[in-house]
Amino acid sequence: MKREVFLKYRTLGRTGLNVSEISLGTVELGLDYGIPVEGEVRRPPEEAAARLLHQALDLGINMIDTARAYGESESIIGRALEGRRREYVLATKVQTFHEMKLSHSDLAARMTASVEQSLQALRTDFVDVLMLHSAPTTAFGDGPFEEILLRLKSRGWCRYLGASVYGEQSALAAIRSGAYDCLQVAYSILDRRPEREVIPEAARENIGLVARSVLLKGVLTHRCRQLPDSLSSLKSAVENMAALLNGDVGSLPELAYRYVLAHQIPQTALVGTGSIAELEQAVGFTKKGALPEPIVEKIRDSPMPPEHDLNPGNWPAM
Repeated sequence: MKREVFLKYRTLGRTGLNVSEISLGTVELGLDYGIPVEGEVRRPPEEAAARLLHQALDLGINMIDTARAYGESESIIGRALEGRRREYVLATKVQTFHEMKLSHSDLAARMTASVEQSLQALRTDFVDVLMLHSAPTTAFGDGPFEEILLRLKSRGWCRYLGASVYGEQSALAAIRSGAYDCLQVAYSILDRRPEREVIPEAARENIGLVARSVLLKGVLTHRCRQLPDSLSSLKSAVENMAALLNGDVGSLPELAYRYVLAHQIPQTALVGTGSIAELEQAVGFTKKGALPEPIVEKIRDSPMPPEHDLNPGNWPAM
């Protein structure tokens, strides 16, 4: 039985898809992901993951994001939600295999096989958005990826094309290529780089934006205490943000989601979690609306950590 829905819906750029302002990221359903904390379970058992997926839809969340690289995530989604496929927008990702330096034909074969496996695991004939996964700047423009993706789209395997990117240059290259309908970018109160050029240019070109890493892999939660000394810049930045909490804003996750969702772009913010409680909490933040302007100004005046430290791919193993 569905609960009362508080979520707002926004049009994801030129796709025309109406997506909930909170969407569900599912890496934690298929992999042990995030900053580990002793005594805390990161990846839920499949029965609990299925309950989470159904609860997301019942809360009004209508976009689910996954990837072939997320372990068993696609298969868990497929088994749990096969009977509810018409209720949500589904996005998955295909790797570029760029580090393998494949020929065009071998690359096309690899990517085609990967997407076919995704569809089988998800128990669907198509995904709404097919994204390049962690696409480097060199993937856009003269590379073979757009041709291969368009061929997969022509088969009816996806409705729209997108890319998940790191950093401003890759995002701008994807926008300027003209081939991608939406992008997934890292965006948070600690990483506000997209505000400089990516968000304005996406708005001009009517490219949909999906915000990920709103909590920066758990840095903007109690898990921050587990960071090693080599990431002291992140700890310091979190302390600056924690100083902004008051009676209007009670936690770092609330501060983070209310800041990102105060903008019309990105149209949706991913909540990557294996916990129903955390998901419901994020949905609850949306009812409180935009942050007070003085807090927004203080966030924007706060120095950002070094770019190197903002990319979890550069962190030491934990």
